[in-house]
Amino acid sequence: MSRFYRFMLNFGIAFALVCFFIASPGYSLPTTITEITAGDFFKLGIEKMQHGSYAEAIENFTEAIKLKNDFAPAYNHRCLVYLKLKDYQNAIADCNQALNLTPNNVEAHLHRGLAYYRQGNYQAAIADYDGAIALKPNDFKAYYNRGVARAMLGDRLQAISDYELALTNIPQTSGVLKADIYNDRGIARFELLDLKAAMLDFSKAIAINPNDYRAYYNRGCACTRSGDRSCAVRDFTESLKLNPTNAQAYLNRGIAYHQLGREPAAIADLRKALEYFAQQGDTTTYELTLALLKNLQRQLSLLSEIALLKQERQSFIPV
Repeated sequence: MSRFYRFMLNFGIAFALVCFFIASPGYSLPTTITEITAGDFFKLGIEKMQHGSYAEAIENFTEAIKLKNDFAPAYNHRCLVYLKLKDYQNAIADCNQALNLTPNNVEAHLHRGLAYYRQGNYQAAIADYDGAIALKPNDFKAYYNRGVARAMLGDRLQAISDYELALTNIPQTSGVLKADIYNDRGIARFELLDLKAAMLDFSKAIAINPNDYRAYYNRGCACTRSGDRSCAVRDFTESLKLNPTNAQAYLNRGIAYHQLGREPAAIADLRKALEYFAQQGDTTTYELTLALLKNLQRQLSLLSEIALLKQERQSFIPV
């Protein structure tokens, strides 16, 4: 066999092996299998949660818990996702697990308190905020949330006390949250008829967050209660610039316009209020506003008739 022939034969064998190696359907390149840990699933769950992929986030936190059933942070974060989805029973169950594993878990108390609050169980919410404060006495969120829960129970003085503790402990960088606390303290003071202090709180909220339509609206209500109709119109107008679909603001501004004798503006606002109450499905307030509008229109019609009669009487010249 010639050297050339042997070379070609060897080359052919090699080529055939290579072709077989590439073409063989049953062969796969060796791979390195990396085990996915509970921590990996946890990190992926946080990423999904931040992007609003809540169902996937729950799946990932659940996988983390399957691999490590004492993984308290996974329960904590899954609870947060359930809160986002308004699944309060599962949120509470996860917080229970987190607290069983880590009794000093402040965040679990805060999260469970929020779930109870949204269920309308304000006493249970307050108990959780008490627990958070016992563990972390300078946590402004616990004071603020407890204040909101107390306000819902009608305990406005205690609510104001909690709002003040929240303001004392809140970081200086938390501007918008600080505005929220001033706003809620203003509402509590308004309900106690401390109108001057309420307006001061609403003004502080506006100074911190000029885009807070609620603070303008609330200050407008305080102005109305104080009898300052022009101030009320000004604030309801500012609120509507920021939130043009606020039916209640149109209604209240319409009433203020009526009290100022500006009837065409009042009627225009009441009609706007009706439009948005209808869109929102608020049939009760819609009917009340409609009755108010009809009554105002009747009054205007009556006033027009009286004015016409006066004009007719003045047209007669005594003989």
